[in-house]
Amino acid sequence: MNQQNVKQTTIKCSDGELLAATVYEPTITVKGAILMAPATGIKRQFYGNFANYLASNGYGVITFDNRGIGGSSTVPVAKSASSLQCWGEKDMPAVLECLKEVFPNTNYHLVGHSAGGQLIGLMHNAMDISSMFNFACSSGQLKNMKLAYLIQAHFFMNFFIPFSNAMFGHTKSQWLGMGEPLPKDVAKQWQQWCNGQGYVKTAFGKTVHQHYYNELTLPSLWVNAVDDDIANNANVADMMSVFPKLNGQTLTLTPSDYGLSDIGHMKFFSSKSQTLWPLALNWLDKH
Repeated sequence: MNQQNVKQTTIKCSDGELLAATVYEPTITVKGAILMAPATGIKRQFYGNFANYLASNGYGVITFDNRGIGGSSTVPVAKSASSLQCWGEKDMPAVLECLKEVFPNTNYHLVGHSAGGQLIGLMHNAMDISSMFNFACSSGQLKNMKLAYLIQAHFFMNFFIPFSNAMFGHTKSQWLGMGEPLPKDVAKQWQQWCNGQGYVKTAFGKTVHQHYYNELTLPSLWVNAVDDDIANNANVADMMSVFPKLNGQTLTLTPSDYGLSDIGHMKFFSSKSQTLWPLALNWLDKH
């Protein structure tokens, strides 16, 4: 795609919070429009090559930074009141409404990376989404991880997050190669949800008083990789169980089958993994 098809914009949430976003417009007839929902602490630029690929195949795409992350970090991170919950309740719905305005009269899809797929059930307008394609989306439940990685995960979740929040007022996740610095409530909920069963389900009736997980029936494909220590098959199944009526399918990738040395939790969206991208395109074309 040519650069003129990519433009920067700002999206206003219902509570007035402003989100930095990028719109990818196809030069051919629009087949559908995609909300590209990011993983925890991952900036929208990470998904740029993948979004360009989808746009070149006829899909309008909006990538965005959740509040407190990247271009949507409007205050010092230690002063940010952002949480995982408000990402799902406020940020993602606002981006979907923008997507509908920019690309009217078409089908709307969610492509979720990790948290991006987990949080759909918090969106008040989730029923407007025709299908969902998730990569590395799981509950991240610690007890389902293999021992070698479990030790690392326990350290990050149950020692590093509380320590960093207490010392700095936020979580310096970038020190451990875990994306952008995280607002303290984002990291705190991440810790709490990964220590329980069903991720966000642990907050039902506590901080989450209204959700749509029980109502969603949209077709969805949940893709993970055999070398992903977080989104392993048990944790994918655990997350899917939070959606009792969901029409969900699963697909587990082996890197060597696609000429890749690794995929893990992040590399599906890498330009080096373009051999995987038709999996998403084929799904979208069918729905």
